[in-house]
Amino acid sequence: MTIYQIAQLVSTLVNFYETLILVYIILMWFPLREGGIAYDVAMVLRSLCEPFLSIFRRIIPPMGGIDFSPVIAVLALNVIARLVIGILV
Repeated sequence: MTIYQIAQLVSTLVNFYETLILVYIILMWFPLREGGIAYDVAMVLRSLCEPFLSIFRRIIPPMGGIDFSPVIAVLALNVIARLVIGILV
């Protein structure tokens, strides 16, 4: 595996994780019934996304019912990915 393939893999994984965060956030806007398929998907996404999002929620708590931590988390993820890719390439 070449350095460029590794950089492409990192980029793909970051994009995939950003998509998971976006889908998780959208699902949390809707009421979910326990036992439904959307609820099960939301719980899987919660287990994947919450550990990363909780880091930013400690720094920036929700203000006025609006949680800005996902925006900051995605920005931080992009910065980290660009740094890693920049080091690799």
